[in-house]
Amino acid sequence: MKMLLPAAVFMLMVSVGMSLSPRQLLDNWRRLTPAIWMKLVAATFLLPPLLALLLGHFLPLDGPTTAGLFLVSVVPGAPLMTRGAAKKGFDRQIAGSYQVWGALLTPWIIPLLIWGGGWLYGRDIWVSPMKLVGVVVQQQFAPLLLGMALMWLAPSFSIKAQRILNQVGNALLIFMLILVLYKMGPTLAQASPWVALAAPILAIGCILAVRLLLGRATPVVQTLSICNANRHVGLALLLSGQHIQDQRLIPAIAAYALAAMAVMGLYAKLASRDGIESSQST
Repeated sequence: MKMLLPAAVFMLMVSVGMSLSPRQLLDNWRRLTPAIWMKLVAATFLLPPLLALLLGHFLPLDGPTTAGLFLVSVVPGAPLMTRGAAKKGFDRQIAGSYQVWGALLTPWIIPLLIWGGGWLYGRDIWVSPMKLVGVVVQQQFAPLLLGMALMWLAPSFSIKAQRILNQVGNALLIFMLILVLYKMGPTLAQASPWVALAAPILAIGCILAVRLLLGRATPVVQTLSICNANRHVGLALLLSGQHIQDQRLIPAIAAYALAAMAVMGLYAKLASRDGIESSQST
């Protein structure tokens, strides 16, 4: 089971790399002004963990549930949905560029957020930025560069392989979550039932954070909104095991993964009704 998560992330990131080119990546970053970048940092890294802490304060959540929601709220940029973004009316290139941007900032912002969250609850938790650099390079940038290289060397093969890698990677990730939930039956029975309410609220809050800070619902803003709800569940599970070592956090992380998929699916349908048009062909 330990190999399922890295394998799923690897395939998904190769798929993302096949949908990007260096020029497109830089062009997408240039499309956003410095003011928008600052708002996006707040919407991506600051408001979600703040909302998670507020949910723990105002809802009768136990400590592990609040900690699990907080942990998943601080890790953005899951390597999902970039393939399906265009099919659902969103900008696939912006989705992939946002994923890379989040990965670049992850090693430098997340340690401070986790330390601050631990400090609020009287715990000294420090995640080494260099360890996160290693994780990000191994699980995200290495397969991303491989995908970009394959697209450059063998475009016909890459176009066919991209869809397969995305589908298999998503299936493996969902299977891993189901397997984790099954193996944690006794622990799940002790989880707070309020997590069923808190998890979708957190996912909706991630979407609203971008919508409220970036303003008018342009195709770019809509794409960034739905991507912000797609937190990096795999990294949250990794951090919970290596640094917090409390399995009681896992049900909340898994609950968010399931809730986020439902919320993103609903948001995609609502956004398509508002007339979002894809900026590229599928």
